Amino acid sequence: MNEEAAKRGKETMRVGIIGIVGNVILFIIKIVVSFISKSQALFADSINSATDIFSSTMTLIGGKISSEPSDEGHNYGHGKAEYIFSLLISVVMAYLAIKIAFDGVVSLINKSEFTFSYTLIGVCIVTIIIKFFMYLYVHKIGVKSENVLILANSQDHINDVLTTISVLIGIIFGMFEIYFVDGIVAVGISVKILYEAIKIFMESYNVLLDNSISKEQMEQIKEIIINNKNINHFDKITSKSVGNKFIVIVKISVDGNMTVNESHKIAGKLKADIMKLKNIYDVVVHINPA
Repeated sequence: MNEEAAKRGKETMRVGIIGIVGNVILFIIKIVVSFISKSQALFADSINSATDIFSSTMTLIGGKISSEPSDEGHNYGHGKAEYIFSLLISVVMAYLAIKIAFDGVVSLINKSEFTFSYTLIGVCIVTIIIKFFMYLYVHKIGVKSENVLILANSQDHINDVLTTISVLIGIIFGMFEIYFVDGIVAVGISVKILYEAIKIFMESYNVLLDNSISKEQMEQIKEIIINNKNINHFDKITSKSVGNKFIVIVKISVDGNMTVNESHKIAGKLKADIMKLKNIYDVVVHINPA
């Protein structure tokens, strides 16, 4: 388990470092050009890149902590660190979404204008290309490892592609002196960021509250028990999350006349069968006499 956690942690940290480097470069370019041009939409997009830097940093730190092996104080490792840092990312994203929306509305009320230039279009195109390739790379790793931090980062990258496309539309309208689209796009971006923030928050929140295994896996466990002829019936099945995996606690009834050794063998086989299922960290089997 510790080896798997270490590998998972290294992947998460690598994604974090790539994200930090890429987003710092994009943030500097966007913030400079947005101040020169006074484009509210590009400024909103630069703030979005700033949240991406924070997200990538949290991914890096979360990956480092979650890769730590189990110890005396943390018997089941540090896997939940992924979700704690995802929760932090979602809160900061929500705050910035509200700020961007406020600034966008102010620009609409004040009828703010920006100076069109082909540099604005160039910045958008460069951002779209970089972010799309970052998404492809990070998403592939996230799907393979089923890591919520990495998947949140990949989703963030593809959202940035769509967001920057929206900014590009606002800038093109500005070329024809239709400036109000710029502010509307900024508000639209904020709504998208807020939506993603809530989604990440709820996923992390549920895991931290020890959510249970899926109904599908619960049925798989029941089927394993039912197919074991030495088990009279199961009394109860419960579970709790440990990072991206689950501890399953099974209470079964067997023939009360069995020896301890015989019942122990049944419990051992049952545990081995359930451990073969996806994302199972450990199985505890409690035996009652029928």
